[in-house]
Amino acid sequence: MSALAYLDHNATSPLRPAAFDAMVEALRAGGNPSSVHTAGRKARAIVDRARREVASLVGARATETIFTSGGTEANNLALAGTGRRRVLVSAIEHDSVRQAVPQAEILPVDGDGVLDLAALERALAAPAEPALVSVMLANNETGVLQPLAEIVRLAQAAGALVHCDAVQGAGKVPVDFRGLGVDYLSLSAHKLGGPTGVGALVVRNGAPFSTDRRGGGQESNRRAGTENVSGIAGFGAAASEAASGLDVSGFRDRLELALVQIAAGANVFGARASRIGNTTCISMPGVPAETQVMALDLAGVCISAGAACSSGKVQRSPVLEAMGVPAAEAACAIRISLGWNTEAADIERLIAAWQDLYIRVNKSDISHTHRRARAA
Repeated sequence: MSALAYLDHNATSPLRPAAFDAMVEALRAGGNPSSVHTAGRKARAIVDRARREVASLVGARATETIFTSGGTEANNLALAGTGRRRVLVSAIEHDSVRQAVPQAEILPVDGDGVLDLAALERALAAPAEPALVSVMLANNETGVLQPLAEIVRLAQAAGALVHCDAVQGAGKVPVDFRGLGVDYLSLSAHKLGGPTGVGALVVRNGAPFSTDRRGGGQESNRRAGTENVSGIAGFGAAASEAASGLDVSGFRDRLELALVQIAAGANVFGARASRIGNTTCISMPGVPAETQVMALDLAGVCISAGAACSSGKVQRSPVLEAMGVPAAEAACAIRISLGWNTEAADIERLIAAWQDLYIRVNKSDISHTHRRARAA
């Protein structure tokens, strides 16, 4: 067993060996992909190959794929680049979507975290200018998958464009850009075993798009700035390996069954909805999320309390709030996310550590109750 059971892949998935090797090769090659000499052409070839690999992962064309600094930039580019002033987003979107368009109209979700399609249809029917609809493929906290086919159907009928944040879904479930029918798709390398600091925005050929920056004309004048060649190479290699998918739902089912048996009243959020197979969002009644995170960390298990994009802070989950989860219960929710190198031993280590914490907390509560009774 390794020193750590790393079960926080939705925050960052460890770098795949193939991605590491591709990055080292690119760093050794050097060169600027915009240069026309031998070294520059070699760097360009590395970028072009990676672009094909990333595009292939999601069934897109290489010409539709723009490399970015990550999923956040991809989301911002998409939301700012369509020219649509009216934007509709689901209540469970990532902060990089919600904060990119503070004036966006928020669409509700049901108790399982699935977009309310009737609410979307009503919003699209409003007598207003054509909209942009932004809905993620898979939620980063619960793993719940959104009904993209129906969302696209309703949007297209109303003349709306559709952006999909597929950062958490790509490499975990099959993603077909053409089949989904969306206009824009965001990706991030480090969620599927690539390096941090690189992502991509896929823009359907013919979809309106205006860049937010000017410079040397890189990325076909769609994203200025010298390309991160080594990061892009690692992204491409990780995308190639992730194309086979992520088969860890058996591990997830094992841990969920065990945890709900250990803790009376434990709740797996979004369990009734369709989910990606690597994510569990579960509460330990009466035990704050930060206590669980720290206790499990001391036991050599890495998990998180919701999204890991808030400067390391543990705060109330807007996703669970949108799902109608009571604040006290949401405060006891943690996220467990599996990945490409998860092993059965990691799951058993988590189960044992979680059980130990639950027993210790409840023994402490019982002892405290007895002391109070005797004092009375």
